[in-house]
Amino acid sequence: MLSIFGKQDRRSNHCDHQSRRDFLRVGGMAAGGLSLAQLLAIEGRAGTGNSTKSIINVFLPGGPSHIDFFDLKPNAPAEIRGEFSPIKTNVPGMEICELFPRLAKLADKYTIIRSIVGSEGHHDGFQCMTGRTHREAPPAGGWPMFGAWVSKTLGPRDASVPANVSLMYPTGHKEWGDPYRAGFIGPAHDPMALLAKDPLAKATGMTLQGISLEQLDDRRSLLNSMDAFRGQLDKYSAMVGADTFTKQAFSILTSSKLADALDLSDEDPATLERYGKNDPTYQRDGAPRMIRNFLIARRLVEAGARVVSMNYSRWDWHGGDGMNFPSSRIEFPLLDQGLSGLITDLHDRGMDKDVTVVVWGEFGRTPKINKNNSRDHWPQVSFAMMFGGGNRHGQIIGATNKFGEYATERPVTFQEVFATLYHNVGIDTQSVTVEDLNGRPQYLLDSGVQPIAELV
Repeated sequence: MLSIFGKQDRRSNHCDHQSRRDFLRVGGMAAGGLSLAQLLAIEGRAGTGNSTKSIINVFLPGGPSHIDFFDLKPNAPAEIRGEFSPIKTNVPGMEICELFPRLAKLADKYTIIRSIVGSEGHHDGFQCMTGRTHREAPPAGGWPMFGAWVSKTLGPRDASVPANVSLMYPTGHKEWGDPYRAGFIGPAHDPMALLAKDPLAKATGMTLQGISLEQLDDRRSLLNSMDAFRGQLDKYSAMVGADTFTKQAFSILTSSKLADALDLSDEDPATLERYGKNDPTYQRDGAPRMIRNFLIARRLVEAGARVVSMNYSRWDWHGGDGMNFPSSRIEFPLLDQGLSGLITDLHDRGMDKDVTVVVWGEFGRTPKINKNNSRDHWPQVSFAMMFGGGNRHGQIIGATNKFGEYATERPVTFQEVFATLYHNVGIDTQSVTVEDLNGRPQYLLDSGVQPIAELV
């Protein structure tokens, strides 16, 4: 894990306020204490696949409202339809919330799934990261998150860029900030975290001293920090010696590709403006509105990452913890800008055939507005938005009844979404298996699950 901290831990007895043991460990907590060099040695046995395809998984923690986003019910009673009206898009018959005017102009480039079913109702990202539920008995070692399957099956695209990376902010409600792990596949394929932890937390991995993600657009600070970090590594390597995988670990951590992907200073100002401005304020127990992480995600897959997982803001509004409609008036336009920026960016760069993006949450919200003028949890149905991947877009898949309570057409499961993602990067889920810790071959998905035919 490459951690980027805003503050040092003053509780350490070392002059640099970090232990040398921690300095040598990358992803220590996430990878069971293995160093990055040890992980690379394990990963090296997986080989390198030829696919150049990538996935960006955007998790909206808290349960975004399906009925206010993309499945408005203008003819329903007021206590269901809410305060927003649908607007037309550039695809005839396809309508979305009035607070998404930018996305309305790009509807031919994405698909809305209005009928995601099978949520178990847990307030976490487990299903959006693994395709599994907590009800299923996992094999020894646990179910892998989806990026681990991709990393294991295809290997890295570039030796200097991790295959499976995470832009997930740790959150007050910890399950909203957890990308989950590689499970029985092994820690070599855990997502490498590239974001700052709590700036007051003790360091557990290599750090770029004094640099937080909020400061990554400061080129001078970033480059000074990277130069100092390289100098530390060179001195330490010369002092103790370094084997091949230790050198490779250092290469990843100081790679120009990885550093450049995190450095936005070379972006066209018009591109930066297209994505909007970051708000590093944490949304209570959710994630901050780091809207330029959509741009960081694009830069990471462009640099060679196969999978990028990210969380954005907080979408759990019952009334006491945020009013649904006033909060939506703040959040929707920001998300509209970030997602439309990513869609446009991928298309303009010719990356929309190679990169698949999915945007979703753990469940939907109650069609009936509660006494606090908000909506509660609704596992019965939710939505997903998908774009890129060379799929057929400009469509709506599925439908709900007139009150948005349940799917009436083409119910789509979490696993079907993952089957589509795996298909798009070139993995045949009907034939590929990985042995678990007991030597049993495990498929990526349940038997018979197919990619979404309307897309592929």
